[in-house]
Amino acid sequence: MIVWARTEDDDPLVGYFLVPSDSPGISIEKTWNHAGMRASGSHDVILENVTIPLDHAVDLRRPDEWNEENSLQVAWMVGLMGSLYDAVAQQGRDWFAQFARTRTPSNLGAPLSTLYRYQELLGRIDALLLNNRLLLQDLTRRAEAGAPLPSSETFLLKYLITGNAIDAVALAIEATGNPGLTRNNPLERYYRDVLCSRAHAPQNDSILSLAGRTGFNRS
Repeated sequence: MIVWARTEDDDPLVGYFLVPSDSPGISIEKTWNHAGMRASGSHDVILENVTIPLDHAVDLRRPDEWNEENSLQVAWMVGLMGSLYDAVAQQGRDWFAQFARTRTPSNLGAPLSTLYRYQELLGRIDALLLNNRLLLQDLTRRAEAGAPLPSSETFLLKYLITGNAIDAVALAIEATGNPGLTRNNPLERYYRDVLCSRAHAPQNDSILSLAGRTGFNRS
């Protein structure tokens, strides 16, 4: 695993250390009890007197050097994170579509999918997810070519992609009502999972204020 830590020098360096997960002195404290993304098992990892080879200090720098913009690293981070939460939204979309195709209220005598309202809702969901797909494809192409957008713009992509994912699942929840919220069905779990995208740094207020400052400085 990769651990972010600092050295104990008088003038310490900070950065990434490669630590084999089976090293003596590593333990896991089961603290992860989150509303969403429970399957990630993001428990606390405790390291006590863990010894690693010198060459496992893979990237150490002075603290102020980490303030330099690394737009390529930001692009891959946002691309991976965005893909994760977009996939959750895709699962929510598929569950909603199957629900609407198979749910036949007695007073309707036909599946919900035959109603204009449900057709329009699925269209709105698909529009959000199409937007995500195109944004993620462009982000990935730029990263693979080594020519990412400036970090302030890439963070805006995080804002857009995760917002679209949340909105897509929220529309499905709104349309399905109690069946969508029951724990017997996965849609409520997808909703809890996709909401976790808001917790990842930078959060939306920071993203938008950075974009605003950058825009004013550019104009």
